Amino acid sequence: MDISESKDFPVHTKSLKEVRDFARAIFDQSPIFNNQKDELVLAIAEAAQNIVKHAYKDVTETKDIMQIKISFKDNELTIGFYDKGKPVNKENIKHRKLDDIKPGGLGTFFIQQIMDEVVFKEATGWHNHLVLTKNFTAQ
Repeated sequence: MDISESKDFPVHTKSLKEVRDFARAIFDQSPIFNNQKDELVLAIAEAAQNIVKHAYKDVTETKDIMQIKISFKDNELTIGFYDKGKPVNKENIKHRKLDDIKPGGLGTFFIQQIMDEVVFKEATGWHNHLVLTKNFTAQ
């Protein structure tokens, strides 16, 4: 089964529920995702939240959109995030220490635990292009 769907979302915290609903609807299409559906939705939600929180930090109002593309082919799930926010400095992306008990700051950790690969790539017309990959061949 091949999947290729994309959707644009306003860059705003109010869009995060719609992002989760979009991802869940796609993962509901195939039983291959059943055991990891919640974790995959969490990874997507955390990445989208990081875009809103960090790429658009100090932006009070924007008409910008972020685009999310989810594809599944040859047992590989690829999730692409595109935005025109502040360009990401990859060296600054790290989760807080796990023994530092406080709310927040673990989204990157969760994403890295859930996905097999997390990379930033170049994308024409966008400032940031995050790609999350998960292989389902050994599932």
